[in-house]
Amino acid sequence: MPQLPPLRASLFGWLQGSADDDVLRWLYRGLLAATVIVVAMDYADLQSIVSVRDATSPATEEPTAMPLPARRDGRRPALPPQLPNAEMRGRMTFDLTANGRLMATGVISPGTARIFANEVAKRGSYIKAVVLQSPGGSVSDALAMGRLIRERKFSTEVQSGRYCASACPLVFAGGVRRYAGANAAIGVHEVAAFGNDSMSGAAGLQHGQQISAECQQYLREMGIDLEVWVHAMETPNDQLYYFRPEELLALKLATVVDDSARHTAKGI
Repeated sequence: MPQLPPLRASLFGWLQGSADDDVLRWLYRGLLAATVIVVAMDYADLQSIVSVRDATSPATEEPTAMPLPARRDGRRPALPPQLPNAEMRGRMTFDLTANGRLMATGVISPGTARIFANEVAKRGSYIKAVVLQSPGGSVSDALAMGRLIRERKFSTEVQSGRYCASACPLVFAGGVRRYAGANAAIGVHEVAAFGNDSMSGAAGLQHGQQISAECQQYLREMGIDLEVWVHAMETPNDQLYYFRPEELLALKLATVVDDSARHTAKGI
């Protein structure tokens, strides 16, 4: 029979010892059981705290993906006939097609900018244009994507019959050449900055002002008329301000609308 180490042998012998040690032995076992119970309770409390924290942590400035709301007024172009499908409601995906066109389709979720950067790192030498079809999403990710597009001197496109809404026009603004199809719907609204119940009104207002300032600085860097942002901030976040073709050109949000021979804007 294998020999126990001296310390373990001594402890084992004590636990199995004579009746004289019964009281101490039961006290020891009681303390051991109590320790196990306390540790288990502490672990359960910790798990509960983590669950509450995860459920109530502040959300990003990402709206829920949904069909675009009705046009703001009768002067705005009507919504394209095709409504978001499952692909549009999902996280943005990237697919490189012929002629160096990277199709970017879906919601701009937190982390999309990192995924996009990885795509550019792998395929940047083949990419010429980023073609957008998106209901918007995370503003911070949209800004990062737009800056990378400008850095790499890619073009951006919103094809005829497609749309680019909410935060998506920020990505569109990054293109050195920004093409909007004849019936493309490009629209903006005010930034929706969400927080949990612990965020005071003042903190929420400060957060929204910070995002607004970052967007204005970004548009200035991209050479876009800041009237674009005025239209965004004047439009409730459950509505959209759609730009008419002449507005896209006048505000330099697009450099080309429908036909490059007839609708080329001065600019970048």
